[in-house]
Amino acid sequence: MTTTPTRAAVLVRPMTAADADAVLAVYQAGMDSGNASFEDTAPDWATFDAGKLPAHRLVAVDDAGTVLGWVAVSRVSARPVYAGVVEHSVYVAPAAQGRGVGRALLEALIASTEAAGIWTIQSGVFPENTASLALHHAAGFRTLGVRQRIGRHASQGNRWRDVVFIERRSPHIH
Repeated sequence: MTTTPTRAAVLVRPMTAADADAVLAVYQAGMDSGNASFEDTAPDWATFDAGKLPAHRLVAVDDAGTVLGWVAVSRVSARPVYAGVVEHSVYVAPAAQGRGVGRALLEALIASTEAAGIWTIQSGVFPENTASLALHHAAGFRTLGVRQRIGRHASQGNRWRDVVFIERRSPHIH
């Protein structure tokens, strides 16, 4: 995969093990916000690495090489019929939000997955995370529905949380 220059001196490139500490720190910052994940603590690198498809893990970096955000996908099923369906996560460091980092990451992910024959990218977003929902809708994702009270959020007193289920279907893969 080639690197992709984007706005405001943001470069999107493949994620490597050398990015582990920075990727996990950005992940933890998202979790600390309370509106990014049901999880409270970022996993160790081995667990993260094992759960993400290697061909579709990307980081956004600035001119100094600082990781500003990341995007990665996981298979939704081992069944062959779902080989073209992935679930993604995208996280942007708090200091880099509003600079086009998330958009650059999603654009690069869409290009990467479509080149590999993946026809659906899906995810779940808390309804309170309006910035993420707006970013995804601008990148061609659509809301399929709200999964009401789908899980309990331990760090928030075990309160039930809704999740907006979104997807992007490739217009190029039929």
